[in-house]
Amino acid sequence: MKYKVYELIGENSISQKAGQQIYDLIHPQLQAGKPVELDFAGVRRFLSVFFNFAIGQLLRDIKPEDLDRLLVVSNLSPLGQETYDNVIENAKRYYSDEQYREAVNEMILEQSAC
Repeated sequence: MKYKVYELIGENSISQKAGQQIYDLIHPQLQAGKPVELDFAGVRRFLSVFFNFAIGQLLRDIKPEDLDRLLVVSNLSPLGQETYDNVIENAKRYYSDEQYREAVNEMILEQSAC
């Protein structure tokens, strides 16, 4: 299944809400082993929070090698690709390294208390 991100959320991939919308759309298909393509043609702005919610949390219950095989991300700008790559690497570490996950969660709690 191919999804045109621009048609779903517009030219800005910058919010938690938009990321969650993409996640909710693709997660069931990927979990069922079905390939998905996210086409980012026309999307101009990217923030890590979008990719964390859209893609990063997929690694909670989909193995990295399965995600690499099933998910195709196309037409990202160089900055979008760099942001995506960073989020994927951080998510892989977050979901595979319990000490790292606890440290990140603690930092988030501390920042939210401010």
